[in-house]
Amino acid sequence: MTDEYDLDAGPDPAAFAASAPEAPATGSRSAAVDAAADETPPVHAVGVGPGNPEFLTPRGERAIREADVVVGFETVVEFVAEHATGEVLACGYRDEGETLAAFADRVADGARGTAVLMGDPNHSGYQFVGKVERAVDAPVRVVPGISSLQVAASRARAPMEASTFVTLHKSGDVEPDLERLRADVGDRHLLVLPRPFDLMPEAVAADLVDAGADPALSALVLERLTHAEETVTRSTLGELAADSTGPGDDAAPAADAGSDSSFSDLSVLVVRADAG
Repeated sequence: MTDEYDLDAGPDPAAFAASAPEAPATGSRSAAVDAAADETPPVHAVGVGPGNPEFLTPRGERAIREADVVVGFETVVEFVAEHATGEVLACGYRDEGETLAAFADRVADGARGTAVLMGDPNHSGYQFVGKVERAVDAPVRVVPGISSLQVAASRARAPMEASTFVTLHKSGDVEPDLERLRADVGDRHLLVLPRPFDLMPEAVAADLVDAGADPALSALVLERLTHAEETVTRSTLGELAADSTGPGDDAAPAADAGSDSSFSDLSVLVVRADAG
């Protein structure tokens, strides 16, 4: 990693990743404007989909297969390890920096690198994209994937153009994201990726009801989307809020994450803009 960061004080690696458009790709019409983009092979940041291998795109599979080294969280790597032909570097939160540094060293030595992220990097993965981008001395190109969010929107019949999407599944301050939900509830469909340790669907519903949202609004919690054990729980915002035990302890250990919720960590909350 090139420098340290504090997700509360900044800089947020997601903001770093989103600070400018990608440099022109080799062979593109605008590549001549930035010849440096042609000199260093890019590192690919691949969205691997919601975990069902049928939702891994051919372009993403090729970027994994052709890489000399693949990096990602253990829970992501396990879904695509069969496609990797090179070295696989799996990490957890505790050894993330060390693993990315090893990945960067391999890329600096000329290895073709691919980072893998669950779903679509554009829907919940920009913090990891930013960390990869800080670690490597090479352009990083995002290969979009299918997100559980897109699947949830399809199941709930909530068109993206009529919806507000918020991801709470990230480190750092999420109060601005909660404010967006409070402002739009009842006027637009809400698509929410909960945060496992303290902001699961029940807690988000309670926050919205406390903010004045209509308890009769339709609410769906969609778990393990595209997997054999996929489930969809249909209720109202008020019924969901009634099951909340309140926000958890921000410092709760991973083993206790989501222990007060009835739902899996692999959940999407949809609040429709109509009554149940």
